[in-house]
Amino acid sequence: MRTDRRLRVVLAEDSVLLREGLIGLLGRCGHDVVAAVGDAPALLAAVEEHTPDIVLTDVRMPPGFQDEGLHAAVRLRETRPTLPILVLSQYVQRAYASELLDSGDGTGVGYLLKERVGKVAEFVDALREVADGGTVVDPEVVRQLLRRRRDPLARLTAREREVLALMAEGKSNGAIARQLVVSDAAVGKHIGNILSKLDLPPTDATHRRVLAVLAYLRG
Repeated sequence: MRTDRRLRVVLAEDSVLLREGLIGLLGRCGHDVVAAVGDAPALLAAVEEHTPDIVLTDVRMPPGFQDEGLHAAVRLRETRPTLPILVLSQYVQRAYASELLDSGDGTGVGYLLKERVGKVAEFVDALREVADGGTVVDPEVVRQLLRRRRDPLARLTAREREVLALMAEGKSNGAIARQLVVSDAAVGKHIGNILSKLDLPPTDATHRRVLAVLAYLRG
């Protein structure tokens, strides 16, 4: 369950305008930006110094403006597997999303397009969701990945794939039920079928749900 606790955030964004905007936005929403940096080495140093609740980072940063931020995030997850990280990207990059989702223990990760920042409530909800160990993926990333899915997802029905796509967006059972205009019980049954068809190991329900989302995004 997502909490409303005050988060200590390390922010990495090379655009001064966006960086300052995010600092102001997060502050107004009750969170503390304990460090705001503009490149990957500074990000690594800031996390080491401040031990934040969550890292919010751009994918592309100096000096090469390629995937320095993403690589820094993956490196952080290698040494801190449970460190929540929310990555922002200008464009949908399937490889970037897959690399991030493959890092750490698969929980507490998010991949959003920068345009989602403008939807303040959704953005802040995603930040909290990731900080609490959830997996949040931008709906546009989900849609693009959906067009490339292969086995083991081929065993799922159209409705089950729809439910799994909404799970990948970080939606709760209740939110999925409302969006699809079905009962909570129907959603629970679909999720049970999804977990069974994906042959996920018998572990706690929350972890199996995360594994299902990862299977969907990586498959």
